[in-house]
Amino acid sequence: MAIIFIRSLILYFVVILSVRLMGKRQIGELQPSELVITILVSNIATLSLEDAEIPLLHGIMPILVLVCFEVLMSWVSLHSVRVRRWISGSPKIIIQNGTIDQKMLRALRFSVDDLMTSLRMNGVFAVEDVQFAIVETNGSVSVCLKSNKQPAEKADVHAAGKCLDPPQIIIADGALRENALAELGLDRKWLDTVLRTAEVGLKDIFLMTADKACRYQIVKQEEKA
Repeated sequence: MAIIFIRSLILYFVVILSVRLMGKRQIGELQPSELVITILVSNIATLSLEDAEIPLLHGIMPILVLVCFEVLMSWVSLHSVRVRRWISGSPKIIIQNGTIDQKMLRALRFSVDDLMTSLRMNGVFAVEDVQFAIVETNGSVSVCLKSNKQPAEKADVHAAGKCLDPPQIIIADGALRENALAELGLDRKWLDTVLRTAEVGLKDIFLMTADKACRYQIVKQEEKA
């Protein structure tokens, strides 16, 4: 029992040292290579704890080798754009001037819900307000609002605006969300009128959002290559 206790303490400090050597990042900010190293280090440490017959040095050495390799690759990536793109990838634009790049979303395997969740986490509830939305190499989404939608400074504000609930998704990938339509106080008759006016069918819509003021936005499906 004492041996297991001592091994656990040693591996604990080794893993802490390894994480510190790789730099200070939150889990959501890890690059792909850093995430792989983190998973491998945790698995190696677990094996050394589960099997007391494995020499402790056999558990510590692979951890140190992986961490040293990661530090080396980070240094190389810092000085080489080509290596950095090969290891971490490059940012991808998914919205430009309020228009969703559906091909890029499919390539990144981003669903409509993933997209809207990412926008809401950036404080954005309407796609048409976005000038640029970019998926970073760590999977997070950065959003730049259009100039007329960017928040004003207090010195620029002279009157309070009317408070409205944010728009909701009522159609995603051709599927109608009846609950969202009902929550907005709208009905199928209103929707049918809008679709006729826009000359588009339900299955032809990639994304449709609406709010309680009956303002809506429709993004049509693009033809899949």
